[in-house]
Amino acid sequence: MFDVWNEKSPRWWAVVPLRVIVGYGFVAHGVAKWMAGPEKFGKLLHVIGTPAPGAAAWAVMLLEIIGGLAIIAGVFVEIVSIPLIVSMVVAMLTIHIHYGYSSIHTIGLTATGPVFGPPGYEINLLYIAALAAVALVGSGPLSLDRWLIHRIRSGR
Repeated sequence: MFDVWNEKSPRWWAVVPLRVIVGYGFVAHGVAKWMAGPEKFGKLLHVIGTPAPGAAAWAVMLLEIIGGLAIIAGVFVEIVSIPLIVSMVVAMLTIHIHYGYSSIHTIGLTATGPVFGPPGYEINLLYIAALAAVALVGSGPLSLDRWLIHRIRSGR
């Protein structure tokens, strides 16, 4: 029987691809907001009634980029998961919940392929579950947290 908390267990490594994929997802969404211009995301936030939508747009964009990089690097994952989970819950309850569960809604078909509608809250739940798992299990091997812990314990 393998113990997930044992560093010699193969299960200990399961958190690494989860961390990288989830972190990359946040970075990709944050960079997309950056490239489109945070003011465009701010307009969406204004439409849904977010207070200080311009500042909120910058905060969410930076949270996604910096938080995603922290998750990928495996540094402070327990701490950075909290605001990332909060942002997913807010997005789910203010936008995605209106479109149902499924993250993919085919609303039509053209000669070039399917046409997709707005996504439901499925993807939000997957991000929340993945972040919760990473936060509860810890950053695992190949992480900056592990490196820092070993460095501190060895007195360097």
